[in-house]
Amino acid sequence: MDKKEQILNSEKSLHLLKEIEQTPGLTQRDLSKKLNLSLGRINFLIKALAAKGIIKTQNFKNSKKKLGYLYLLTPRGLEAKLELTHKFLNRKIEEYEKLRREIEVLNREISSLKPSEITEEVNAP
Repeated sequence: MDKKEQILNSEKSLHLLKEIEQTPGLTQRDLSKKLNLSLGRINFLIKALAAKGIIKTQNFKNSKKKLGYLYLLTPRGLEAKLELTHKFLNRKIEEYEKLRREIEVLNREISSLKPSEITEEVNAP
């Protein structure tokens, strides 16, 4: 998978797709602020998603008579969002399971120490 594909399969792309689905009229600047990503990153992601047919852009005129865009998920985009959500969920479950196992090990270590050993461990240089 090349770098562009990795970016399109990233959590950032998922969050962008969710925002576009919820509020298609947001500007790139609005998306940048809302997702805490640079304007350049948002622009890159939108262009890449549009090139892949995941979103489509439509021109419209807003009240200030400036050219604006409306971003819409395509049917392919809805599928991509679902796939990214599934991958993201699986990754988070794996992280959770790993963390849960670490916590269990640490709890067993603490349980096996006597109170005086815990104090010695904490006070050790």
